[in-house]
Amino acid sequence: MRMRFLMLLACVAALCFSQATLTNDSIIKMVKAGLSEDIVLGSIRSQPGKYSTGADDLIALKSAGVGDKIIAAMLNGGGGAAPAAAPAAGAPIVGEIGVYYKKNDQWSDLDPEIVNFKTGGVLKSIGTAGIVKGDVNGHLEGAKSRNRIPSPVDLLVYTPEGVSITEYQLLRLRDCKDCREFRTMTGGVMHVSGGATRDLVPFESKKLAPRTYEIILPNLGAGEYGLLPPSGGDATGASGRVGKIYSFSILE
Repeated sequence: MRMRFLMLLACVAALCFSQATLTNDSIIKMVKAGLSEDIVLGSIRSQPGKYSTGADDLIALKSAGVGDKIIAAMLNGGGGAAPAAAPAAGAPIVGEIGVYYKKNDQWSDLDPEIVNFKTGGVLKSIGTAGIVKGDVNGHLEGAKSRNRIPSPVDLLVYTPEGVSITEYQLLRLRDCKDCREFRTMTGGVMHVSGGATRDLVPFESKKLAPRTYEIILPNLGAGEYGLLPPSGGDATGASGRVGKIYSFSILE
């Protein structure tokens, strides 16, 4: 027991005094070493991090025993993450890939949430190829987003390399018991019935700099919404996969 305690202490000390960039593997090692959730969260907030947060990466983290609070902190990039390359002159400066909202004339982080996907509904035949797909439903825990934004909503999106703003989906989130849900597309293919577009909200954007887009939403009513980035490698819409969504509540 004493030896295990000393090993954990040495591990904490190394993390505290090292500024090496944390990765998914670093987080998994800390969790498997038995470090408490608070210690791991403190490391994420205080040290630079470069995390992979595609669908397969999130599933691997869950399978390794990493808790939702730690995964959410990784999705948010942590407090010590190194800033991304500066955009072109005159463009808004943001810290990293993600979504931001205008607050008191400054861009503030729009914290992402974990979303769980499942297939459901009546299966539909797509086109003439005989492809059969089911609606993909997204599920978020909790009745409200922690991001509260007054209307009109002004968002800034800094996309990953090679990703266009047109690959993002703005979705209206529907109430369920202590949760929020939405229906979306399956692998980027729309159903003939249009059921997959039920919760889609159209939007226009303006490109401010490479990979940097502004979205102004002046006419959204009060309610729950989310900006869903493209899936990071699971184009099948497999039931049970997890991802992230940038959710927000529109205030009355």
